[in-house]
Amino acid sequence: MIITDWDIANNQVNQWKEAGCTIVFTNGCFDIIHRGHIELLSAAKEKGDRLVVGLNGDQSVKRLKGNDRPLQPVEDRAMILDAIESVDMVVGFEEDTPA
Repeated sequence: MIITDWDIANNQVNQWKEAGCTIVFTNGCFDIIHRGHIELLSAAKEKGDRLVVGLNGDQSVKRLKGNDRPLQPVEDRAMILDAIESVDMVVGFEEDTPA
């Protein structure tokens, strides 16, 4: 599930919590998905029932990684993350950290 609005994401997380689910959150740029990312996401999912991944937007990645990044636009990175079995929700953000 790809969500672009934090309020909608928060509502979904609250529904999961009300259903008794444990929520795990991680975040990153995920510009070039590699084995380490998959291992991280799989290990994170083992910590709870639902895994939410915060995804840095394109401008955020550019600030963090340099002007030649991202290599893939946020829409592509979100679709790839969403296709990973351990990921339950992908939500984007433009800040450098999702605080």
